[in-house]
Amino acid sequence: MQGSWHTAPDEGRPLYDAVTGAEVARLSSAGVDFAAALEHGRRVGGPTLRELTFHQRAALLKALGQHLREHREQLYAVSAQTGATLFDSKFDIDGGIGVLLAYASKGRRELPNDTVHVEGAVEPLSKAGTFVGQHICTPLRGVAVQINAFNFPVWGPLEKLAPAFLAGVPSLIKPASPTAFLTAKLVELIVESGLLPEGTLQFVAGGVGDLFDHLGEQDTVAFTGSASTGAKLRTHPVIVNRAVRFTAEADSLNLSILGPDATPGTPEFDLYVKQLVQEMTVKAGQKCTAIRRAFVPEPHLDAVVEAVSARLARTTVGNPANSEVRMGALAGLEQREEVRRSLKALADAGRIVLGDPEKVDVVDADPDRGAFISPILLVADPDRAEPHEVEAFGPVSTVMSYRDTAHVVELAARGHGSLAGSVVTADPAFAREVVLGVAPWHGRLLVLNERNGKESTGHGSPLPALVHGGPGRAGGGEEMGGIRGVLHHMQRTAVQADPDTLTVVTGRWVQGAQRHETPVHPFRKHLEELRIGDTIVAGPRRVTQSDVEHFAEFTGDTFYAHMDAEAAAANPLFGERVAHGYLVVSLAAGLFVDPDPGPVLANFGVDNLRFLTPVKFGDELTVTLTCKQLTPRDTSDYGEVRWDADVTRQDGESVARYDVLTLVAKKEA
Repeated sequence: MQGSWHTAPDEGRPLYDAVTGAEVARLSSAGVDFAAALEHGRRVGGPTLRELTFHQRAALLKALGQHLREHREQLYAVSAQTGATLFDSKFDIDGGIGVLLAYASKGRRELPNDTVHVEGAVEPLSKAGTFVGQHICTPLRGVAVQINAFNFPVWGPLEKLAPAFLAGVPSLIKPASPTAFLTAKLVELIVESGLLPEGTLQFVAGGVGDLFDHLGEQDTVAFTGSASTGAKLRTHPVIVNRAVRFTAEADSLNLSILGPDATPGTPEFDLYVKQLVQEMTVKAGQKCTAIRRAFVPEPHLDAVVEAVSARLARTTVGNPANSEVRMGALAGLEQREEVRRSLKALADAGRIVLGDPEKVDVVDADPDRGAFISPILLVADPDRAEPHEVEAFGPVSTVMSYRDTAHVVELAARGHGSLAGSVVTADPAFAREVVLGVAPWHGRLLVLNERNGKESTGHGSPLPALVHGGPGRAGGGEEMGGIRGVLHHMQRTAVQADPDTLTVVTGRWVQGAQRHETPVHPFRKHLEELRIGDTIVAGPRRVTQSDVEHFAEFTGDTFYAHMDAEAAAANPLFGERVAHGYLVVSLAAGLFVDPDPGPVLANFGVDNLRFLTPVKFGDELTVTLTCKQLTPRDTSDYGEVRWDADVTRQDGESVARYDVLTLVAKKEA
């Protein structure tokens, strides 16, 4: 906090090894000045971050991900004390590191090397074009307060930190108590790296004290945990009165649906069984995306229960340090008791067909000291309320049968909103009907079959490029979702101005703004010499019938509108033969390209190409090429330049408009 480690004046609360029951740490936030911590983030961390461009922030995230990867063995060692097997630890730790690297990559590829993000197209607001609008996104001037759950003490903090940092907003991380000692180790490694600017990351373990009383309009809160706690925080008077952005990921009775086509013996049936067992046993079922409701067609119920039970019976439970163990402990004894209480309610709605909540054989550990529980498989009546309302946050899943597609869609909705769901089927028609039927209740849906089974990341694996959140009971939030997660930490503002002003504000040339024709061809300028608005006007070039016929013969594009006078005359859009659109673009390139070797290294694409008006034989084309956007690459000796290309005919009307993308060299040092 505030650039230094704080030691609480009291003895704190003991935290225990989930396997041995031994005390591993003490936890307390007594004496923390939360108001000062928030101010430190706003006044020290925020301004420093906002001075950096998106690309510079992305580079720091990449460096941090690489640093943590080099030190992940230290995290694995501590993670074992949370009850996690090595596989579980990698799922959490490597997954979190992967989020950092993924956001670093998306930041470089999808965001500008600038401090402002321009969103969408310029909106014309007047006839003459002197009044236009543009949406821009700028970093909020507050702190991203991130309250995480106990089940992913590394991935959880990093998946929230990455988009906030990339957006230019400092973070204050608060982990759940049972596994806070692992998050503490993560933060120690981050601080020791010296990579993140001062004030951009703060960390507190223990209670949040009066933290929420000091939140302001520019702060955000991202919460992962129980629905009851989420509801309490969401309705805090400061959150409500100051309209603080609040995102929650809460309880989620995720489902998996077996398609009627996936009969026993099919690859899809086997995939369904394997996935269900994996979701029950990875992290001892302590995953917010784990499958809690397994829906199968009525004729396949017994076969699914038999196959899943057979796999689960081979699952060894015990000390995660033992290579024979496939499932470790729950996060703590309190968590085990919570699972047992939930199981009592679920058992009332059905029956336990495998496992015993009160007894488990463990390998290389003391079952009385460690938080061990056996995998529990239930079969329940789908019409009962309990399976759709009670979540046992452990290695527990309930199998229920459905009659037809409409029935399973109806059952899905009874969960009142989930983070993730899956449909295992090789029938695209069934998949479409189910996906569209259950999508309003889910943040993410996986359709799994033999074709994608080997490459699929699985039912519950969060992916930084996709939304991680869900509606209703699941909290209504979206913690990731690629650039959406970044923009959540930014303010979207509509700027209305004249084209010249908007060009200066956004750093992008806007149609109608001033152009600067220079004596030096823009393609002869290095990246540092180019200026927004640099322009070349080239032409005219007369389009002839022989040009069109040569282009048709050379390319093989003999579409009737270019080659058949009678058919072209009958076309309501043309009325006579016209030039190929791609011929127009090619002729325009011939007009503006400077042929000699120079700073322009390559043309790597064309964006937003539109053919606006037909070009007829005898029309004369002129092209106006204007430097629209400059994107330096900090780690390369060249950058990207976006050019506005406007091809007009002799009457001044545009026949084609598009963006030309080039790579342009920097000056030699």
